[in-house]
Amino acid sequence: MDKKVVNAGSLKPGSYVIIDGVACTVRNVDTSKPGKHGSTKCRVEAIGMIDKQKKIFVMPTSDRVEVPIIEKKAAQVLSVNNDVANVMDNESFETFDLKIPEDLKDKIVEGVQVVYWGILNDKVLKSLKA
Repeated sequence: MDKKVVNAGSLKPGSYVIIDGVACTVRNVDTSKPGKHGSTKCRVEAIGMIDKQKKIFVMPTSDRVEVPIIEKKAAQVLSVNNDVANVMDNESFETFDLKIPEDLKDKIVEGVQVVYWGILNDKVLKSLKA
């Protein structure tokens, strides 16, 4: 899907970044002072948005990193089978399966409207549509 490029020094907690091809949410950014011959470096801690794994990298603040562009879309639940919901996008009428998060298992039923995010090549069910 879509992504853009920004300086590593512009990352803030809560922003998004792509690390090793995985979309992540930035948890913490520590910036060091420049040394006599070195440039300012930043240490970025992030959590994978899909796999929830912790990732850490250190790089100069002037280096460029990729940031995913997240598409937030609405869909209707067609059917529920265990922890997977078959949904239909409200705009394109495309049908596909989404894994139901633990906190929404009892709330997802047939006919309800949901919000999902398109992140890189993955789709993630996020919440019920209000």
